[in-house]
Amino acid sequence: MKQLRLKTDMRQRNQPQPLDLKIRVDILKKQTQRLFGTQEFIIRASKLDAVDILNSPRLKDQLLALHKILSETPTINELPGNRSLEEITTELENLVAEQYARQAVEKKMEARVQEKMEQDYNQYVQEISRKVIKEQTKSCENAQTLKKLGLLEKMEFNGLNRSAFNLLRPACLEELIGQEQAVKALLAKLNTPYPQHILLYGPPGVGKTTCARLAMDMVRGSQYSVFKENAPFIEVDGTTLRWDPRESTNPLLGSVHDPIYQGARRELAEEGIPEPKLGLVSDAHGGILFIDEIGEMDPYLQNKLLKVMEDKRVFFESSYYDPHDESIPQYIKKIFNEGVPADFILIGATTRPREEITPAFRSRCMEIFFEPLNPQHIKQIVANSARKLGVKIADDLQDIICNYSNDGRTANMILTDAFGMAFNENSAQDGTIVLQKEHIHGAIQNSRLTPQMICRVSRQAETGKIYGLGVNGYQGSLIELEAIAFPAEGQQGSIQFNNTAGTMTKDSVANAASVFRKLHGYKLNNYDVHINVIGGGQVDGPSAGAAIYLAISSAVQEKPVRQDVAVSGEISIQGRVKPVGGIYQKIIGARQAGISKVLIPRDNIADIPTGIKGIEVVPIGDISEAYEHIFDLAKEKAN
Repeated sequence: MKQLRLKTDMRQRNQPQPLDLKIRVDILKKQTQRLFGTQEFIIRASKLDAVDILNSPRLKDQLLALHKILSETPTINELPGNRSLEEITTELENLVAEQYARQAVEKKMEARVQEKMEQDYNQYVQEISRKVIKEQTKSCENAQTLKKLGLLEKMEFNGLNRSAFNLLRPACLEELIGQEQAVKALLAKLNTPYPQHILLYGPPGVGKTTCARLAMDMVRGSQYSVFKENAPFIEVDGTTLRWDPRESTNPLLGSVHDPIYQGARRELAEEGIPEPKLGLVSDAHGGILFIDEIGEMDPYLQNKLLKVMEDKRVFFESSYYDPHDESIPQYIKKIFNEGVPADFILIGATTRPREEITPAFRSRCMEIFFEPLNPQHIKQIVANSARKLGVKIADDLQDIICNYSNDGRTANMILTDAFGMAFNENSAQDGTIVLQKEHIHGAIQNSRLTPQMICRVSRQAETGKIYGLGVNGYQGSLIELEAIAFPAEGQQGSIQFNNTAGTMTKDSVANAASVFRKLHGYKLNNYDVHINVIGGGQVDGPSAGAAIYLAISSAVQEKPVRQDVAVSGEISIQGRVKPVGGIYQKIIGARQAGISKVLIPRDNIADIPTGIKGIEVVPIGDISEAYEHIFDLAKEKAN
């Protein structure tokens, strides 16, 4: 049976094919070759392993080769068995006709595209030609504009070169006097693989801005710093940062100029495309954004800045933006779709107290406190500045400047003004300028300055007079209290106190009267007592309560009070000394005024400055514990 089947197959293979089918296949091969071109036809046949079967005498092999070439399918090894050769030939003829039709359409389309390109090119060349001719025949420059250009160029060569304050500004961290702890803390927070946002607190003129600049110079490109050599330091004053609630302008965060009203670039406005304008937060990417007087910023703008600090990107919105508009440049689409990177470290400086800064900012920033300068610091600053100016100044003149300034900026202002007076008196100007006392006093009078420390302590005890402690900003100061008592002429005495002292301080007087009766067994109503705050003004809070009680006790009992001791603390009606704020500044201010000992509430022990020298700090819990430190017991025994 197998041999019979093989013989039958051999007879079928050797059986001649119809003549018309052979002619159709030959024509189909020629049309396919013409469709692709002779070279492309041969290349396709070679790639698809169809060269041998294409030249085969069998029509079936030739049709298989054409099927591979037209379908570009090398995996076809045989024709479908359920279809005749005529059907396969007809299918291939239709496929060739379809390819011819597509090719004709493509040629026609290419011709139209070429025609359009030539037309647009000719229009473009004509437009460029018109612009060139216009530029050659007409210029925007005239005599007036050229004159203004000349004035601008002349101004570049007529600058003042430098100012005294730029000359006297610290050039290195070692020249920042009195801020060693703050400088160390700032460097520790910046020169690390994980730098943090920072808030700088302190009075004006103590070096907050200069410290930030110099610290950035030190950490740029250092081994463990994330700041590269070219890391930006963007500086801005918080008092000048203004914004429009409509978001039409925002120099800090950036804004979007719409194409109709806000002056987008011409090429964008003509297409109705909004133009994003990047802000300072984007300029500071990879570096530091320093905002001086950050406490003066609008609270809403502060909240928007916090959002950028968290996202590390700025996002823009505009009703004119259409993400599907193909005419919008890619960079504008990227800005609107993804935002702009704004990964920076914020350093904010403020002269406001810590409590007045937004809690949201404080919770995201490390805090560094700059110390008020003492007279020794001021003298050192004056000495450094005199050396830079090239003038000589005696030590006693430095002391005068210290009396009228509590910050480096004011001290340099006095010194610079005195230098100008001495410079103009020296007509020859051929030697070292020596500052005299009249130069210093002349500069002080010109600026209408008053002494910083009005209270000067003495070593002689006085009855009814005591020093309390107050805080003004970041500067501690003495509050001079005095009291006098007379036996009441009538049945009941009276207590008088400053009307401008404030309600809480008047309550402290009432508390002191109750404590006096509790401790001594008789009322103050037996006396006419007058209590006065020398210099007037309002005493902030109840922190002068303990000092008021001791002044009253001294006046009524005629006990002299040491004048080199100061007291701070609220007094309760039980006689306990309660904690108060600003202890750090109060102790520093008392030391600057010459106080040798301060009494503070025992609950404020944690607020005592570490390593404080030149003053004794005594914590007390009950007002009776102050007697041995306040009253001159030796003088009392002698009497």
